[in-house]
Amino acid sequence: MNMSNSVSRFFHKKAVDGRSGERKTRLERQIVGATNRWRFPQDHFCGDLLALSQMCNVLNVDLDEALKNPDRLCISKFQKLFSENIMNSGTQSGEADVILECLGFKWELHHPQIFQSETLAKLYLTALIQNTKSSQKELDKLQKAHPPARIKKRSSVKKIIISLRINDPAVTRVAFALALKNLYMKEVEMTVDNVLGVMASAHILQFNRLFQKCVNMMLNRLTPSTIKDFYLAGCKYKEEQLIIACEKWLAMNLVPLLGTQIHLRQIPEPLLYKVLKSPRLFTFSEFHLLKTLLMWVYLQMNCKVQMVPIHETILAFFNSFPKKCCFLEQDPGQNWMPLFLCLRLHGITSGKDLEELKHINFFPESWLIRVTANHYHALENGGNMVHLKDLSTQAMRFGLLFRQEYTTYSERISIYGYFFEIKGIKHDTNSYSFSMQRIKHTDLECPSPVCEHSTISLRTERLVKYEIQAQTLVDGRWQEFRTNQIMQKFGFLKPGCKSHALKIQTVGIPIYASFAFIFPAS
Repeated sequence: MNMSNSVSRFFHKKAVDGRSGERKTRLERQIVGATNRWRFPQDHFCGDLLALSQMCNVLNVDLDEALKNPDRLCISKFQKLFSENIMNSGTQSGEADVILECLGFKWELHHPQIFQSETLAKLYLTALIQNTKSSQKELDKLQKAHPPARIKKRSSVKKIIISLRINDPAVTRVAFALALKNLYMKEVEMTVDNVLGVMASAHILQFNRLFQKCVNMMLNRLTPSTIKDFYLAGCKYKEEQLIIACEKWLAMNLVPLLGTQIHLRQIPEPLLYKVLKSPRLFTFSEFHLLKTLLMWVYLQMNCKVQMVPIHETILAFFNSFPKKCCFLEQDPGQNWMPLFLCLRLHGITSGKDLEELKHINFFPESWLIRVTANHYHALENGGNMVHLKDLSTQAMRFGLLFRQEYTTYSERISIYGYFFEIKGIKHDTNSYSFSMQRIKHTDLECPSPVCEHSTISLRTERLVKYEIQAQTLVDGRWQEFRTNQIMQKFGFLKPGCKSHALKIQTVGIPIYASFAFIFPAS
């Protein structure tokens, strides 16, 4: 009997009959290998029936049950068998049963542990079947053994050697050793430095408990220095939970945290694009978001820079390119055009900021002309933003980062001659509220960046469509609060000068509060 052929067919995954997808109502005999063996041409099992039958006899497994899922059934049966007859006997502290050759080392393992890993279990079963006589004797001894409590001395069984080849550079010897250690211990300390290697090892070993443990650790250790590697790991292993967590974390921290750190360079472009399109994106203002994105491009093109550049350095760099056309239409910048299409340039209303953008010749002239024309049109019509319709994708965006030390925090903004104060208040330990209020220009302390060179509208009422949302991280999960989209006329006197308040209860800190609004025609 060609036992190696039996083994390969036994562990072969289910296949589809190559000739046609039609299912025959009648079971026909098919010749397998050089002997007169036969098999059933069914989807749930197309391996060697004789090999499966032999395994079922050894394990005392019903053949009909094994046909449904031979790999999974036999592994679980072995695991149960060894758990009952060996694990309770304390043999895992004694002589090893299996020797694993991997990464240039020989690792001594025990039966109860290898069956926590699907990869090791399959390698072990393959080696077991290849040596039919000795393996069957060994299994017979284990099955006929007395209860563990009555066994004083374990009968000597020949160690089985299995080999595993690993080509993943993420798997180091230290990480692989930690993964094997987790087979024996439920709590093994991992660090941020080795969690990626342990995760890769758990994936190769098909050790699901450890793999999920690595995912959970990553979910709670997202920082500017880890976001790139954790996101790429999520994509590599198609771990949707980790991918979404990275996207949500970056949507909150792109501007306030990474916008001031050299780690911004490491953010992959696909991740950055997703975050820029996200309705959850937090920014202090549209110009803050633009400056962050300009710095990202600068760092991509200046790989040797190891310190965060000042804004003037970035402007000078882009201004140094030929003036024949704008940067985004030249060879270096064309690939990044989709990122800048995500910006809401109409949210930049300061004449000084718009002149700065024109001076560095970064955007197509048609973009800036359209933005400027819309601003003039809105000013001539009392602030009406007739070119903006959708609050969720076109609104003016402003934000407050409410930190632990604040009891009250506010910022003042100016749009088309109207002045607003966006404000957050801490009422007690876990209670907060966020709102916006219209204020008179005479209430501003000039000179102020808000009122400097600013138009002033004397209209007593201004129709505003707005939404307030707040987000904070609690125990690794983002809590989200928001008002509905509200249409309200803002005057100068109470209560008409103040918006609806977003009231929240949370233990999370800091709180990322976002204010989005447009001025409909009125």
